[in-house]
Amino acid sequence: MTDILEAPAPLEPPSVAAPVKQSRRKRVRQDPVTITLIVVVVAILFFLVLLPLGKTLSTAFSDKGLATLSKMFTSPVNRKILLNTVVLGLLVGTIGTGVGFLLAYAQARLQWRGKKFVHLLALIPIVSPPFAVATAIITLFGRGGIISKQLLGLNWNVYGLGGLTVVLALSFFPIAYLNLLGMLRSLDPALDEASESLGASKWQVFLTVTLPMLIPGFAASFLLLFVEAIADLANPIVLGGDFTVLASRAYIAIIGEYNLGAGAAYSLVLLVPALLVFIVQRYWSTRSSAVSVTGKPTGTIKLNTSNVARVPVLIAVGLVMALIITIYGTVILGGFVRILGINNEFTLDNYRYLFGGIGSDAIITTTLLALIATPIAGVMGTLIAWLVVRKLRRAAGVMDFLGMLGLAVPGTVLGIGYAIAYNSPVDGWGLRFLPALAGGGAILGGAMAIVMVYIARSIPAGLRTGIAALQQIDPAIDEASTSLGGSGLTTFRKVTIPLIRPALLAGLTYAFARSMTTISAIIFITTPQTRIMTSQILSEVEAGRFGNAFAYCTILIAIVLTVIGLLTLAVRDRPDTPMPTPGT
Repeated sequence: MTDILEAPAPLEPPSVAAPVKQSRRKRVRQDPVTITLIVVVVAILFFLVLLPLGKTLSTAFSDKGLATLSKMFTSPVNRKILLNTVVLGLLVGTIGTGVGFLLAYAQARLQWRGKKFVHLLALIPIVSPPFAVATAIITLFGRGGIISKQLLGLNWNVYGLGGLTVVLALSFFPIAYLNLLGMLRSLDPALDEASESLGASKWQVFLTVTLPMLIPGFAASFLLLFVEAIADLANPIVLGGDFTVLASRAYIAIIGEYNLGAGAAYSLVLLVPALLVFIVQRYWSTRSSAVSVTGKPTGTIKLNTSNVARVPVLIAVGLVMALIITIYGTVILGGFVRILGINNEFTLDNYRYLFGGIGSDAIITTTLLALIATPIAGVMGTLIAWLVVRKLRRAAGVMDFLGMLGLAVPGTVLGIGYAIAYNSPVDGWGLRFLPALAGGGAILGGAMAIVMVYIARSIPAGLRTGIAALQQIDPAIDEASTSLGGSGLTTFRKVTIPLIRPALLAGLTYAFARSMTTISAIIFITTPQTRIMTSQILSEVEAGRFGNAFAYCTILIAIVLTVIGLLTLAVRDRPDTPMPTPGT
């Protein structure tokens, strides 16, 4: 018995099994179909993001661009524009993160009714066009606003820094809300229980346990909102007044002064902080040490029922929700009256205008192009995620970075890059096989360029959700498919996609909503032959036809919500479809 127990294990099985396993993994990585997919994906990302970005940089360093860059810190006007941009980003990042945390804390840690309704209300800004909040704020709180002038008799000036801060914070706080809500729900309740068992009060637990664990979430939310605020173009055009920021200055340089070099130079200055924030946030997220999900059994979160904690928070939540309801109620009502606040006579003329002629063309074109871009962006994001998690090792970080560039690069910068790169049949890169995708004789009147922008801006959402989902799936499933003769493409189509269907749905939903509501990235490449709803809304707002703008916003929100509902029904798991599991 002793000899048997002490006898060394035979060495032959490991020496045979190890090479077999290593050979199998090597075969998975060197699958020719997978290599082809990698080449195709890199080529697509080159034309979607890298080429326009490269053209923007090269134009920024042209003679006109260098002239603008040289005056960026020496000219008092340019220094003021740069300072305005930074101040706006800091204010929106701080206020938007605070509002997002307030709602997230109320949802995750307080006991009260109506949570689902408030959650839905908080997400409305995500599916609404960028002009909806700004136009409603002007109608309600402008110089002749319904609330400011007619009800309170005040002469408020919503144009400038104050109005922009409020509008952008209300537009972007859902980003911080969703981020912090997920973190609050994932915190280990045992941490609170241990602190309370040591005699800490609820307030002390909040200050010493909850807040420190949320610092990475606060930082990430603030940085994201900062970038969104400084890169936003639509609201500064409508509400900026004399308060000029880099995005609106680049727009004026191109549209008003016909100076591509100056516009590219301003975009370059805007690009630098955006990319730095993106890199810092990614570095921070990979090295974060705020670990609370350990895999060990945990209890359930005890919701706070104390009125001392609930009443102040719920009052603040109620005020935010009341403002959101008022704003979007104004948007819906404004489409059914002649001039809201001035001539409140009921009319359907605004909708008759929309569904006749130009308005109808814009609705159909925008929806069609978004529907074309959505599945492509969803599949591309999922495919890149699969390559990053399953097929690449050393190059995984590079592929991930390339896939995220569409979101990291501000829309204004990307739009200017498209206007430069695809504005002539033969450009400086020698791409003679690429005809003009924007401008006069463009293919489909610029429609192809707009679809490309939609795809580039939407891929990152599918990429991030796909990576998160794939990291939870055993790699042995892919290896089993390969060992049975399946190519990389077959494995991706028949194994990966069914397993990460919820992540695919999230990517598709975001892609469609983003495509329907974007303006900064496509405003430079829209043409008379290709009318887009957000561009038409801007034209109506600038012309003072708020009724038409409100009707456009209402129709756009309705289309987005309808398509999202249909996508949910189409992609959701079917009970009669067995899902593959590890070991089967």
